[in-house]
Amino acid sequence: MLMLGFAGFLGLLKIVLMALAAFGLFDAAFRREDAFRAADKQNKIFWLVILGIALVVSYLFSILSFLPIIGVIASIVYIVDVRPALRQVSGGGRGGRRGGSSSDGPYGPYNGGR
Repeated sequence: MLMLGFAGFLGLLKIVLMALAAFGLFDAAFRREDAFRAADKQNKIFWLVILGIALVVSYLFSILSFLPIIGVIASIVYIVDVRPALRQVSGGGRGGRRGGSSSDGPYGPYNGGR
């Protein structure tokens, strides 16, 4: 019974790690090539290959193996380091706002009726 629960946990963990690698792969696929150069990260092809290999390795090998752990590390590096740098370079800010101040209206800055 305990082994069945452990195998179920490992199966769920494997799905989560595959989803992490797939998210990184699809995110990198839809980013522009020049954003990678502007952010001073490796090029787009490099990240597509690394994240693609991470996805395949996490699918083929057991989670207790050495190769899926390397793939998880590569996926985490992309999501934590490369993706925020790409978003900053390409102008993808938080909250859907792209610059401006809190007093900006729909037609420009609000100056208080002056």
